[in-house]
Amino acid sequence: MKSKYVILASALLISVATFAQKDQIKNAEKALKGGDAQGALAQLKDAENLIVNAKDTEQAQFYFVQGNAYLELANKKVEESKNLSAAASSYKKLIDVEKTSGKQKYSTQAATSIANIKGQLINSAIADTQANKHSEGAKKLYDAYLLDKNDTINLYYAASTAVNAQDFDTALPLYEELKKLNYSGKGTLYLAANKASGSEDNFANAKERDLAVKLGTHENPKTEAIPSKRGEIYKNLALILVQKGRTEDAKKAIADARKTNPEDTSLILTEANLYLETKDYETYKKLVGEALQKEPNNADLVFNLGVLSANAKNNADAEKYYLKAIEINPGYANAYLNLAALKLEAEKPIIDEMNKLGTSAKDMKRYDVLKAERENVFKGVIPYLKKANELDPKNDDVAKTLLGVYKALEMTAEAKALKATMNQ
Repeated sequence: MKSKYVILASALLISVATFAQKDQIKNAEKALKGGDAQGALAQLKDAENLIVNAKDTEQAQFYFVQGNAYLELANKKVEESKNLSAAASSYKKLIDVEKTSGKQKYSTQAATSIANIKGQLINSAIADTQANKHSEGAKKLYDAYLLDKNDTINLYYAASTAVNAQDFDTALPLYEELKKLNYSGKGTLYLAANKASGSEDNFANAKERDLAVKLGTHENPKTEAIPSKRGEIYKNLALILVQKGRTEDAKKAIADARKTNPEDTSLILTEANLYLETKDYETYKKLVGEALQKEPNNADLVFNLGVLSANAKNNADAEKYYLKAIEINPGYANAYLNLAALKLEAEKPIIDEMNKLGTSAKDMKRYDVLKAERENVFKGVIPYLKKANELDPKNDDVAKTLLGVYKALEMTAEAKALKATMNQ
């Protein structure tokens, strides 16, 4: 007899707890409607430990209200990143519950909210990076990736942003995840100018873009290839591993990548750069030769070989590669610019020697010789700087460097004309 009363008492306790949960959810809804998101979360907190044993419909309602409360706080800029992630987590639990039960009441709204949260995280991350808050931006981009793992570009941007923050401990596992996914990022942009806004819009495919042009809303259609990002990914992965003293792991990571992607020439450059960093110049030269053999007329590849050579202080090879890139593509602005920078390096030792000279007749004679050499250096870079400025007129650094050269050579008319274009 006694045991029957115990069972009855237990049933009463469960029933009371269920009513309490319902009341707390209703009270939370009221608080939220009244603009008190914190109060709503406080109401739900008391029911949180019991909700797993509640009916599916009550669980779904609980997570829906909880998600809405977190989102409300985020929209009010209260711990925005934390609350956006918490809201998304609640909505995902809601969707799982309704998927299991087969009864969908809130899932559509929750899915829409998750998509909006993803957009908010990305926009907030962009604002963070523009304000040089790279660590915060990287976290938000990674959270956006976790919301939609099909959109792997957010994982790539999270890793890159973490590198910009010099947060290599965060960046490393993100790059390792990109490696595991064999992420490339290679693709195609289908672009056309929006007649109303003047902005360049990207379309999902050529058909949609061409239809917009045909309808008259857009003009000037063009197609651009998005190059593979594997080279950059493995370069950063390798550099972080080397920095952590894991050189052999870095070599293995790139070797594995090349086996998986034998046609991706950017990985050859990445491997070459690794051996350059570790001062294995013989392997570096061998890889450079391999890259050239694969794509002798790839201007980007040849230009990058020039950059690697310049980093190795092999200026003769660097000049050769930059000139080759220009030969392949006469409109390659960066090749002209880097060639000018390479030539200008000859000025430093001349200036250093000039500064050490005294006022004796012998020193003054030497000074005149050095002055003429310096002028020849400047005269030699003018054609490259002028071409770079012509190809990239919005690059202030190019214009300022060219202006400095004109002034040093007392080319007053040229300096005046260039300055006028800079002030426009």
